[in-house]
Amino acid sequence: MNTLKKLLIAAATAIGLQAAPLHASGLLTPAGSAESLELKNHHVQVDIEDNFATTTVEQEFYNPHDYALEALYSFPVPKDAVVGEFVYWIDGQPVIAEAVEKKKAREIYEQQKQAGAATAIVEKDSYKRFEMRVFPVPAADVVKVRMVYLQNALLDHGVGRYVYPMEEGGVDAQQQSFWTRNDTVEGNFSFNVTLRSGYPVDSIRLPAHDHALQLQDTDGNWSASFGSEGEEDSTVKSANFKLDKDVVVYWRLVEGLPGRLDLGAYRDADKSNTGTFKLTYTPGDDLNLITSRRNWVFVLDNSGSMKGKYQSLIEGLRQGLNKLPTQDYFKVITFNTHSQDLSGGYKQATADNVDAIMNKVITAGTTGGTNLYGGLQHGFKGLDADVPTGVFLVTDGVANVGMTERADFFNLLKKYDVRLFTFIMGNSANEPLLQGMADISDGFAANISNSDDMLGQVMAAASKLKYQSLNNVRLSFSGARTFDVSPDTPATLYRGEQLTLMGHYSNGGKLNVKLTADVGAQRITHESEITLPEQDTLNPELERLWAFSKIKGIEAQDEYLGVEGSESKAAITDLALQYGLLTDYTSLIVVKDPVFEQLGIDRKNKQRVETEQKARAQRAKQPTAASPRADTAKPISRRPAATHSNGRSSGGGSTGWLSLIALALFASLRLKRSS
Repeated sequence: MNTLKKLLIAAATAIGLQAAPLHASGLLTPAGSAESLELKNHHVQVDIEDNFATTTVEQEFYNPHDYALEALYSFPVPKDAVVGEFVYWIDGQPVIAEAVEKKKAREIYEQQKQAGAATAIVEKDSYKRFEMRVFPVPAADVVKVRMVYLQNALLDHGVGRYVYPMEEGGVDAQQQSFWTRNDTVEGNFSFNVTLRSGYPVDSIRLPAHDHALQLQDTDGNWSASFGSEGEEDSTVKSANFKLDKDVVVYWRLVEGLPGRLDLGAYRDADKSNTGTFKLTYTPGDDLNLITSRRNWVFVLDNSGSMKGKYQSLIEGLRQGLNKLPTQDYFKVITFNTHSQDLSGGYKQATADNVDAIMNKVITAGTTGGTNLYGGLQHGFKGLDADVPTGVFLVTDGVANVGMTERADFFNLLKKYDVRLFTFIMGNSANEPLLQGMADISDGFAANISNSDDMLGQVMAAASKLKYQSLNNVRLSFSGARTFDVSPDTPATLYRGEQLTLMGHYSNGGKLNVKLTADVGAQRITHESEITLPEQDTLNPELERLWAFSKIKGIEAQDEYLGVEGSESKAAITDLALQYGLLTDYTSLIVVKDPVFEQLGIDRKNKQRVETEQKARAQRAKQPTAASPRADTAKPISRRPAATHSNGRSSGGGSTGWLSLIALALFASLRLKRSS
């Protein structure tokens, strides 16, 4: 056994012993208190459709004591999730929450709590988590809540990915030291997912839950389910089911589907002249390979919050470096409270150099705070203007040492002509910062869960790096009147990615769509025609998703400028109140119906929720989903869309998250923005 292999085994063992336990999304009670509550039942229903995924979570809390208690339930914020429906059962009857300005909502909750009245609230803690408070949980009794959130269901290389986050990210040490977590489901747990696609799906996969029962009906719809013990019945009575592992669901479309424009629309002409549309562009696979030699900079987070993730980082880095062509050069920067260049400058990718660097990475271990700015700054030193350079950042992004403001990071990136490719590790990671940095540098960011199929994640990254990208992508419209389109800025699309726009329209009719993009020095143009419907009431959720898209656009602009203006806050608050959304500035509050009236809170969200519930029931009755493709009369592309197995992307048997990126290196890509 060689020295490097011994070190790898020793490191894996040490990390396993030293790592803090992975915390789950669960009930929180004050440390040292005997006032424990039980999470009695936890049921999850996920409905994935072409336009979006809907997640419904129902939970029951049980109080075994002879006095009433308050429940606080916390779980990670799912990626790009918009929460609009929260229901709390009072006196056996479901009461739908209303969106209220955050400070006012908390005041209402505390007032009702002081009065001993039933109340509940859901708040958003920045990018980290949702927190649900329920009062009272009566003595020896059960309370029931339901929350529904929406997410876009996008594809990458023809593969969809959904994550139900339950594993905490382990980055908030202060909160973890104050709270103990009861993350055990004492009664029933069930997870059910249904997939209804207008395009044929040939397979689904739950990599961390391969015991799930998978079925495909005669209409081509898929479902998967599992319960507390993993039996075939989706609901199982079994104590001690731990909410400590994410559920990741992949689905794969059949080969040969074309590049296309997909349309989702909602317009109830009886209630409003304004319709909402969602347009998704899937490019045809016509990007070319790029050839040039390159340098590689790996900037690795080895702070204390990376415990439990460092072992896979070590193994992935080892495999990745071993795959580098010997003519390439690399350096490895690690950072915690301080940063250091473990490689001592660029080294040629020889076996001896790789072994020497890996020994140092293993020895470094994980400790200290997170000086992300210092790590990046160190990684950008000594860039060669004549050699294309790619920078890979692997981190949870929770900067707490040195420069920590978003504007500082954005200004740093603007100084360098380099693309930043980021692997965002774990839930509770600072995705707004990491995604923003990737966007500014025209790179990309990939979210990584411990339950992910790492092979697929890295195959997607490798394919993106091997080919030219579509830059300055813009869709413009004529014909039917459209407005309030979001996002309204040009985008960069890598191979396999989709672009989604949302907007409003005043009347149905023909809509001409013009796409422009830059590929290297070449400007390309494609035109098509679609039809916006006069009447379509099956997808009212699109209104919430449009509002959420506008809010994300406002936030992204503020992050880019490094400001948080009062006008932006007011705009976000107004949108959230109008569309019943949980945001940084608004919460969802439940009180008894007469109290809503006393407080002068209009029940707009109740009406919206009831409309959405009715539409979901109608969609579920349809045997098959209609194809969302809208450009059949005049296709926007004549080529099939990119997939992993259509002969143009690399395969390979290595499973490290960096090793498959290394497969892309053999194709010699150009990473600088001038490409």
